[in-house]
Amino acid sequence: MAEITISLQDLGILLIFAGIIALLIYLIVLVKNLIPSAKSMAKIMADAEVISGVARDGAEEAEKVIGDVSASVSTIADIIRGNQSVVSAMTNIINALGSLNNLLDRKSRDASK
Repeated sequence: MAEITISLQDLGILLIFAGIIALLIYLIVLVKNLIPSAKSMAKIMADAEVISGVARDGAEEAEKVIGDVSASVSTIADIIRGNQSVVSAMTNIINALGSLNNLLDRKSRDASK
């Protein structure tokens, strides 16, 4: 029978190579499992880019609408401020007509007595 002698140095080198082979197998399996995850992440990032674009467009449109509404409210406020004297005059005219009506009613009541 043939006798094989293995020294501790040879055994250490053999264990190191076995560890390297196991590490390479582990890395291959890891990369194989990461590829679908990377593809899924790319799809998610593309969707996020679309969503952020839509949100940006919506925010720009909302800002434009808010600016238009602000200008309209400012214009209406200016009109109301400018017409405040007109409203006050109209109120005074209505009050005067009401007083005149009451005065005429009193005179007609006094005349009928």
